[in-house]
Amino acid sequence: MPQKAAPASRSPAAKAGKPAKSAKPVSPQGPKKPSEVRIIGGEWKRTRLSVADKPGLRPTPDRVRETLFNWLASLAGAGGGELPGWHCVDAFAGTGALGLEAASRGAAQVLLCEQDAALVAQLQAAKAKLKAEAVRVERGNGVTALERVAAGSLDAVFLDPPFESTALYEPALRAAARALRAGGSVYLEAPRRWSDEELAPFGLAGFRYLKAGAVHAHLLRPAADGTA
Repeated sequence: MPQKAAPASRSPAAKAGKPAKSAKPVSPQGPKKPSEVRIIGGEWKRTRLSVADKPGLRPTPDRVRETLFNWLASLAGAGGGELPGWHCVDAFAGTGALGLEAASRGAAQVLLCEQDAALVAQLQAAKAKLKAEAVRVERGNGVTALERVAAGSLDAVFLDPPFESTALYEPALRAAARALRAGGSVYLEAPRRWSDEELAPFGLAGFRYLKAGAVHAHLLRPAADGTA
C-alpha cells in the first residue's frame, strides 16, 4: 500500500492557533522618499523628474501641486490650467518641480534658484532635457535672488524652503511680497499654518490653504487684493 505523506511541521505559533507574523522588515526611517516626481499638466505633462537623495529635500506632493496650479490657473483666467506669459521665481527650487510645472503651463520666464551644487546640476539637466527656453537656473540664495528682482514684476513666487530652516521664512516672505505685482500670488509651503495676523506685516493675506500630511500649503495674495 502507498504510504501516507507525513504531515507538514507547524511553527509553535501555528500550533497555538496564532497567525504567523510577517518576516518583512520594517524600516526605522519611515516612508521611503520618492525617487522621482512628475509634471502634472501643460506641455511636459507626465514627464518625470529625478529626485536626489538629499537631507531636507522634500518635493511638493503631486496632489498638492495639482491643487496649487488649479488655484493659480483660476486666477490667470485662462482655460486648461495655463499660466500664459507669467513671470515666476522658484526661490528654493530643489527638484524644480514647482518652477518647471509653471513653465510647462505657459509661464514666459521662470527662475529656478538653488544653493546646492548637485541639485543645480540636476536642474540644468532637466532644463536641457525639456528644452525649456523660458527657464533660467541660478545657483545662489533664494532670498537674495528675490531681492534683486524688480519690485512689482512677478506673477508668482514659490517659497518651499527646508522645513528646518525656519529663519528663512520671514525674509523670504518680505522679499516675495515686494517683488509681487498687483494681483500676483505667493505659494508658501511650511511645517505649520501661517495666520493672517502673522502675514499682515508683509502685506500678504491667505487666499487658499490645504494640509496634506506634514505639508501646510498656502496660496497668499497682497492684502489689498482681498482674500475672496
